Amino acid sequence: MSRTVIDSDTDGERPPPEDDHAFFGQPKGLLTLSGLEVWERFSFLGMQAILVLYFADSVANEGLGMAPGTAASVSAAYGTLVYLVSVAGGWLADRILGSYRAVLWGGVLIACGHYSMAVPTAAMTWAGLGLISAGTGLLKPNVATMVGKLYRTDDDRRDAGFALYYMAINIGAFAGPLVTGWLGEHQGWHWGFSAAAIGMTFGLIQYVTGRRHLAGRKHSAEFALPPDAMRRAVLTIALGAVAAAAAGGLLAVAGWLTMDRFVDLLTLVSVIAPVVYFRVMFRSPRVTAGERGRLRPYLVLWLASVAFNFILFQAYSTMMLLAASNARTTLLGFDFPPSWYASALGAFEVALAPVVAAVWVRMGRRQPHVSYKIAFGVILGGLSFLLMVLPTSGHADDAYRMAAWWIVGSYLLLGLGDVLLETSGMSATSKLAPKAFSSQTMSLWFLSLALANGIQAQTVKLYDDVSKPAYFGVNGAVAVAVGLVVIAMAPWLRRTMHPVH
Repeated sequence: MSRTVIDSDTDGERPPPEDDHAFFGQPKGLLTLSGLEVWERFSFLGMQAILVLYFADSVANEGLGMAPGTAASVSAAYGTLVYLVSVAGGWLADRILGSYRAVLWGGVLIACGHYSMAVPTAAMTWAGLGLISAGTGLLKPNVATMVGKLYRTDDDRRDAGFALYYMAINIGAFAGPLVTGWLGEHQGWHWGFSAAAIGMTFGLIQYVTGRRHLAGRKHSAEFALPPDAMRRAVLTIALGAVAAAAAGGLLAVAGWLTMDRFVDLLTLVSVIAPVVYFRVMFRSPRVTAGERGRLRPYLVLWLASVAFNFILFQAYSTMMLLAASNARTTLLGFDFPPSWYASALGAFEVALAPVVAAVWVRMGRRQPHVSYKIAFGVILGGLSFLLMVLPTSGHADDAYRMAAWWIVGSYLLLGLGDVLLETSGMSATSKLAPKAFSSQTMSLWFLSLALANGIQAQTVKLYDDVSKPAYFGVNGAVAVAVGLVVIAMAPWLRRTMHPVH
């Protein structure tokens, strides 16, 4: 019988043995971590669903008055920053804070960021986005790592557990845009940001109250630095953060660090960071030969994640802009905000995740290899964009309105692809991670999201300049091609990814 792996803590902080199958046959700690993610995604994606619309709205309507393409680019740059910081979050968990405290302090920073954005000034908006970026970088890679610690590597429940975890994430993804979108449309954008702040506060409360069910919740880091080195590292991080903020402020005042240059800088960093990080991991003496061999196929899956998430994140940028300008916002006589389309994506993932989890459990060892799951996810993502070529074609001007079902259908394909790819990708990452880089390898998975956003930050600039059929058609075709390449490489991936099935 499979069992939950827990830390060899000597201070009695172990989940009770009865926790192992207490949550739909899964460890009870999955409920605590899933509950946290419900509220974190409620706040993060609820805010992101209205962020690009807030950027593009006029100053008279309390927006920032950006052009649509610029608004999408800045929104993507924010996403790039969020996931770039996840590298530091993984390192801090492994070497200084430990996973439990990294997640806790990350949640505190996220809540403070949303409360800052509730203040109706541009300065507080930018400050809030900075806090949310730092907090999400601490929380996201480490909470996923904590889910992985609930299972043995050969536990057949692992993929199903990650699917349930991902379903919980998307409950928040579904509810967040409904609340923030309605408030943003009817009360003002900063009311929507306030709702996101309250949601994250709820998430922190339930995380702390359910901590006894978590595995790997040590007070100290698993691979902690020596005390002197830790003090130097903390001092260096603090001074570096202050110096970076001061330099950025001075360059902005001098007129050199414009918004466009900042976006370009983040894209450049999103390309360089994973190259450097993979190089460090491949060359580290703490990585065994067997672990190094499993990193090679992981690189293929990582690149597939980039291709898929390049499409996925546009559900909250170009697709939101398309919904606001060219989609009907009336259904059965009911008018709804354009941002509510984002809830369709979360709704499909909530509905599909338990179905996928049940299928994997029923198939057991007969389920498809993780490489096929990820490849099919990428292909579905590409098809979701190719579908949008049809309703955007053949119009004499840009004044048309497409039926709501086109965007809903696109989100259905995207949602199924997301369930297949992200659950399998996070699960495979937790299995393939070198032991000495466990939290940091999950951070590396999130670096694929940073690169996807970094590429998006550049390509969405073309949204105003090319036809919509060409924009969605080319992006979708590239994603489908990447998925087909992964399928072609599947035999090699199966041979080199042991023990991952």
